[in-house]
Amino acid sequence: MFDTPFDRQADQVAEERRAQHIAEILDGSDPEEGVRLADRPLMPRRKRLWLGIALVAAVLAAWWLIGSKPEATATAGPPVVTAAHPLQREITEWDEFVGRFEASRSVEVRPQVSGEITRVHFTDGQFVQQGAPLFTIDSRTYRAALAEARAEDARAESALALSKDNLARAQRLVSEDAIAGTEIDRLEAEVRNDAAVLTAAKARVSARALDVGFTTVRAPISGRISDRRIDAGNLVSGGGGSSATLLTTINAVDPVYFEFTGSEALFLKARREGLEKGTPVEIRLQDEAEYRWHGALDFTDNGLDGQSGTIRARAVVQNGDGFLAPGLFGRMRLATGGKHQALLIPDTAIVTDQTRKLVLVVEKGGTVASRPVELGPLVGQLRVIERGIKPSDRVIIKGTQMAMPGQKVTAQNGRIEVAAPAGDKAREAPAAIPASSASLAS
Repeated sequence: MFDTPFDRQADQVAEERRAQHIAEILDGSDPEEGVRLADRPLMPRRKRLWLGIALVAAVLAAWWLIGSKPEATATAGPPVVTAAHPLQREITEWDEFVGRFEASRSVEVRPQVSGEITRVHFTDGQFVQQGAPLFTIDSRTYRAALAEARAEDARAESALALSKDNLARAQRLVSEDAIAGTEIDRLEAEVRNDAAVLTAAKARVSARALDVGFTTVRAPISGRISDRRIDAGNLVSGGGGSSATLLTTINAVDPVYFEFTGSEALFLKARREGLEKGTPVEIRLQDEAEYRWHGALDFTDNGLDGQSGTIRARAVVQNGDGFLAPGLFGRMRLATGGKHQALLIPDTAIVTDQTRKLVLVVEKGGTVASRPVELGPLVGQLRVIERGIKPSDRVIIKGTQMAMPGQKVTAQNGRIEVAAPAGDKAREAPAAIPASSASLAS
């Protein structure tokens, strides 16, 4: 098979047997079959060699498949998790509200006299001081009326002086019985009448002077003015009230009010905790992460809305730079829970089991146990745990998806930290709601 002397001898013996077989066939009844066998060559030696190698390989493969044993699989170790003790910090609990800023005072500017607007003294949107001129109305007719009233006043003064002199002369004649007593009475009545006429004339002078003063429309309060509704050259009607022409509006923006509504439950909570006027509040705008605006509770309505079950309230906020504008949306928090020590863990470490909230802890020996907890408000990314765990518990903060109660785990030591607050630049930039929140006490 492998071209050795033994193989060559075997081939020779096979050739002799083949020749003998052919001779037997030739001696038989089918000589053609013997001829075909004689002409058929033997299998080449190289081909026989490869056939033998294939046979040996097949035997070895069968032996490996049948006789070899599978390697034992390595046993997987317990899952690796990160555990840490709860963070202990003093926190301040807040109740959160949503509201809008409103002007502390808002005035519609309307003329008190009629006439033509001759001049506008302000730029739309500017800040104006109380008493600053805003509009000028043509005052010529009112000045003429004032001059007429002053003339009537002078005439009344002259008439009163004459009646007083007549009464004085008549009183000197009474002692000489040169005048009747009734004449004295008439002269005294004339003096009183002329005095009343003079008083009326002076009142008309004052009224006409006021009309002249009203021809210059001045700012009734300090604040930011709106745009002008009437340009110079237009006629306006006065007289006061809603029938007078609206010229513009002014909003007082320092301070401003933050108006909000609270539920009945929050109202009762605040009342029982003694929160009254002057309680500090903190507010942040829609694009701000920090509560950078500070104020104080200023007003609470005298009753709840029977339909919505809410009550209106208001806080006053200082706005010296005028940045806060009426109508801005904001979130306000009101400290209602005081300061107390609390345990905090990452909000991602809390597991939900149907209606229960659970925390996984690593006990002695590396066994996982579940603890039902009562959640408090959020402090950044950390959740306050009111009940259910102790400061000595090792809470799984990473790998909760690989841990099961009763399972052994390999716990690595971790640490719970408070996220760094926003930078100074974020504080300076002008940047259904939960009922409560909390922050770390300073």
